[in-house]
Formats: sequence, C-alpha cells, structure tokens
Amino acid sequence: MIDLKTKQKEVFQNKINKGFPIDDINREFCYLYGEVAEAFDAYRLKKDDLSEELADIVIFTLGIAEMLDIDLEDSLMKKIEKNNKRIYIKNEKGVLVKEGE
Repeated sequence: MIDLKTKQKEVFQNKINKGFPIDDINREFCYLYGEVAEAFDAYRLKKDDLSEELADIVIFTLGIAEMLDIDLEDSLMKKIEKNNKRIYIKNEKGVLVKEGE
C-alpha cells in the first residue's frame, strides 16, 4: 500500500525543488481542473496517456492537500468508510440519490 502522507510531502517538496510557486491555491485548483480536462480528453479520444493524466490529477491533489495542511490519507479513509455506509435509492426519475435527500 502507498503511504499517501509520505507521497503528499514528496510531491510538495518536488514543487519547491523545481521552483514552482506554492503560494496560490486558486492557481493550483485551476491546474487540477486542467488535468481533469486532459484526462477526460484522453479517455474520450482513446489516447494512450489516460493513466498518466489520472496520475497527474492525484499529484495535483496531493500537492494541494499538503499546501492546505490536510492529511489526505486520513480524509480518504474516512470518506471511503462514510461512502460504504451510505444507502442509495432511485428517485422518481430512476436516478440514484442518497437516502434521505
């Protein structure tokens, strides 16, 4: 299993080592959005680099988490557990929604 805490710090340190700015969260979210768009294009156009684009999404997410002092590994584990406990039902249009919404 990957130690996300270590990778999060490694990604952030790499940004510092390469001289990338680390003080603009808004810009980082824009870059992340761009990476999601690139992954979608790779999927849609059946390009060979989809896995690399998905990896870029994770890298940017790890970097943002480190910049915001968020323990992404802990957050991920808690969110997976929360999702596992959720119950979904189909609404009147046949769309799955969380029970109670």
